Amino acid sequence: MQGPLEGVRVIDLTSMISGPLSTMMLADQGADVIKVEAPSGDHSRRVATRRNGYSASFLNNNRNKRSIVIDLKKPQGLEVLQTLIQEADVFVQNFRPGVAKRLGIGENALRAIKPDLIYVSICGFGLDGPYAQKPVFDPLIQAVSGLTTVQAGSDQQRPRLVRTIVPDKLTAIQTSQAVTAALYAKLKHGNGQHITISMLDTVVYFLWSSDMGGHTFIGDELTQETAQSYIDLVYETADGYISVAVVADKDWAGLAKALERPDFLTDERFSNAALREENKDARTRLTQEALLTYNSIDVLQRLENLDVPCAPVLTRQQMIQHEQIQANETLILADHPVAGPLRQARQPARFSVSGHKNITPAPALGQHTCEVLQQAGFTDDTISSLLNNSAVVQAQTPVTTD
Repeated sequence: MQGPLEGVRVIDLTSMISGPLSTMMLADQGADVIKVEAPSGDHSRRVATRRNGYSASFLNNNRNKRSIVIDLKKPQGLEVLQTLIQEADVFVQNFRPGVAKRLGIGENALRAIKPDLIYVSICGFGLDGPYAQKPVFDPLIQAVSGLTTVQAGSDQQRPRLVRTIVPDKLTAIQTSQAVTAALYAKLKHGNGQHITISMLDTVVYFLWSSDMGGHTFIGDELTQETAQSYIDLVYETADGYISVAVVADKDWAGLAKALERPDFLTDERFSNAALREENKDARTRLTQEALLTYNSIDVLQRLENLDVPCAPVLTRQQMIQHEQIQANETLILADHPVAGPLRQARQPARFSVSGHKNITPAPALGQHTCEVLQQAGFTDDTISSLLNNSAVVQAQTPVTTD
């Protein structure tokens, strides 16, 4: 029981978050992911929140992988990668468009070596167009996709960033799903293909299912649109915060009863679901006023007794200790040989037959260089020669900067 993707080999030339997270998802599900790094290593190795030379960002996006360092600017290094491609099923890169081809690792070059290769190109804005060559960071994708306007609550409000890197993470999920779809197609038809995916397309696709209704009906587009209520569905209580989500009539009736507000039910503005949506700002303001008179624990119990959708608002520290998180066994503990004991989130999907891959910690830079080369058929003399001219690099001990 090593996961449903046992036997799949992935060559991973990605860095930062969107690529590494997508390939870690494949690794968590059993794929043998060989992380190919330049001598300088993935940039996420050097970001903040560190212990014993390892960043939390690198650890949380690169477990279950093997690291090999190859200098692709040297002909011998390029030859090493070409050899690894011969036994690979999937190749993933997230260079700026055009860079992979200049390095000699574009789709055509690698497909000449492995015709049925699944070649994956992750980019920011797209492979073509006026923004294709722009440097990409998550806030830029949030801005261009319209996500910042959705987060603001209205086209007329100041745009707001979502305070987590949603485009990167969504792209990782979409990429891993696309890879498994391509693997299935290869199993049926025997051919590989080129998967291209941009962060911008991913976020627009994500938004369309719930936030682009005003631009769905051609000819009836809204010039100004509110995506959600101006008021968040996070409410302040007398001693903290809770979330309450009222959708159906029975939920509204339960809320009115729990808060001892019969006037909620006689107010014509809230007499059905359509009117409650139309008057959502007034509705949320009244709900907020009523909740301020209750303690969180007490009002949550009242709401739960009437089956009104509700939940406490937890800090990160509270979340990891919450009874539902523990019941789900959402978090796993692992020991890293250098970084020490770690707490991480397990992969969400559980497979009843194929199980899951045993966790191996994120690797040191070049930790598996010799191992991977030996498995690929390189002799000891050849490996020594490659190491001597720095076409490949063996494991390096992380520099402690804490």
